[in-house]
Amino acid sequence: MSSSVRRLAESAARKFRGQTLNYPFMSEAVNKYHEEESIGTTYDLRIARRLFRYLRPYWLLAVAALTLTLFTNLLIATQPYFTKMAVDDFITPKKTDGIWLFALAFFGVFLFRFIFSYAQEVLLNNVGQKVMFDIRTELFTKLQRQEIAYFDQYPVGRTMTRLTGDVDALNELFTSGVIDVLGDLVIIFAIIGIMFWLDWKLAVVSLITVPMLFAATNWFRKHARNGFDRVRTRNAKLSAFLQEYISGAQTVQLFNAEHKATGRFRDINDDYRNANIETIFYYSIFFPLVDFIGAVGIAVVIFAFGYETLGGFSAAGAGLTVGVLASFIQYSLQLFQPIRDLSDKFNVLQAAIVASHRIFILLDREVEVTTPAEPKKSGKATGRIEFQNVWFAYKDEDWVLKDVSFSVNLGESIALVGHTGSGKTTVTNLLMRFYDIQKGSILLDGVDVRDWDLHDLRSNFAVVLQDVFLFSGSIENNIRLGNTGIDRERVEWAAREVHADEFVQKIDGTYESLVKERGAGLSVGQKQLISFARALAFDPTILILDEATSSIDTETEQLIQQAVECVMTGRTSLVVAHRLSTIQKCDRIIVLHHGELRESGTHNELLAMRGLYWRLYQLQYSDEKLHLTADPGLQNKSLESGLAG
Repeated sequence: MSSSVRRLAESAARKFRGQTLNYPFMSEAVNKYHEEESIGTTYDLRIARRLFRYLRPYWLLAVAALTLTLFTNLLIATQPYFTKMAVDDFITPKKTDGIWLFALAFFGVFLFRFIFSYAQEVLLNNVGQKVMFDIRTELFTKLQRQEIAYFDQYPVGRTMTRLTGDVDALNELFTSGVIDVLGDLVIIFAIIGIMFWLDWKLAVVSLITVPMLFAATNWFRKHARNGFDRVRTRNAKLSAFLQEYISGAQTVQLFNAEHKATGRFRDINDDYRNANIETIFYYSIFFPLVDFIGAVGIAVVIFAFGYETLGGFSAAGAGLTVGVLASFIQYSLQLFQPIRDLSDKFNVLQAAIVASHRIFILLDREVEVTTPAEPKKSGKATGRIEFQNVWFAYKDEDWVLKDVSFSVNLGESIALVGHTGSGKTTVTNLLMRFYDIQKGSILLDGVDVRDWDLHDLRSNFAVVLQDVFLFSGSIENNIRLGNTGIDRERVEWAAREVHADEFVQKIDGTYESLVKERGAGLSVGQKQLISFARALAFDPTILILDEATSSIDTETEQLIQQAVECVMTGRTSLVVAHRLSTIQKCDRIIVLHHGELRESGTHNELLAMRGLYWRLYQLQYSDEKLHLTADPGLQNKSLESGLAG
């Protein structure tokens, strides 16, 4: 790589790094969050061996394709010899007898070459598509088993690049890379053998330029790999940025941040462009250099032929004919073509190595939250919950929960209240084992949740969240979520119980009504009603409502409360809420503050204690005429200051 091009690339990189922190909505942590690891030093052979394992189920197809490739390349190697025969046996002596048989044989060779090439392409592409299908399936399956912490850490766009761009990079490797490399090696040795058979002296001369070609190939190989690594890295970063900002387009427009977002995108896009340009630089040097070396080789062959014909190598230059010269020129061109193809296939291999390295990082990532080898508990739970001295932190020792202990009896309804960040939602996430705790234990039916079969553990829960996620498809599919045990009758029953049936009837009266991506076209309240219907349809042992009615108007909330009370009957229920009006009828209320359990009791008991819950209640109802004695100055304080008192 020239020093000027290197300086340009380094300058662009410095410019990119210098501008990543210029935008207030893109913090240093977020920038690091979007960084893509570089492949660095990778054991190519080890990765290649692992890739070839995916060929094992289709080895018969691969062998058949390889056989056809070898036959095709051997037929290609016969073409120059046909030229020699045509010149020496027919054209030079002006002989016409048998020329039609010669032409027919020549046509037959190319016909078989066409047939073999067609069959080879069909087989290879079938193998490639089957292998990519298997890899994508394995990747998606692994993603489904990843703990939630993985999705907290890695951008969605980056993960999508694994399943799309990185897997696609393997397509050419399996469809033309490996098989064609073997075919190119065969044709190289076949051409060299035929050239030595025709005239070994001329063959030696024609191979003088081959070391030059291998030197150029080695130079290209070293630099091209780094280029592919940078391109894949920048592409993943670009995909992650696009996914995030397209999803957050409303927020960007709301705060008039379009110009800054465009500037940030321009920087990332510029870095991606520079990485591609740098890679193209090596291509632009290498392939013209290969053509030049090939032209030098042909010139050397012509010179040597003339020199030998004039007696430079032998007394009479016997055995050399115009046909031999014509065939040698063609063989020289053919010899350089597979060598050049090998260089190109090496690029394919490097792109596949870089992509597969990233794929295997994901496949090899240890899933921290898994079913134990011998689970102590499975099946349906009765619903008793116990938190025993639980400590939990998402990172290091930044504790979100500190020595929390409480129990929930069968069929009891418990409310969790506290200011934002007090650990309410974390409690429910730990109960369903989306994360594992650092200290203490969480028991369900007397068994630690870490000893449960993970699938059975989560099947005992139904959750209604504040931020409802709906999938593209029908309303029915969004309620049943692919569970074949839930029939249409139960779907409609659940919808009627939560009064979702009312707006479904207004749409078109059918549960086949299409739901757009993320529930676009539905109001927040309608999406939450569908979420309630989903929870009811699954008939859980334990019901979790996490701010489930925060975005519903008062009238709709009253309707839902009736359904909620119905479904909570006989079930263990945990209700996370800021609006105290929704939890006053719960059997017990737990107050969390800065990760600690500060109070526990019924609504009336907590009010009588005049503690944190009492202050929170006064803050929410300060505008109402309450039969409580309140500190007038307390009404103007924030929720945090009120709880901290």
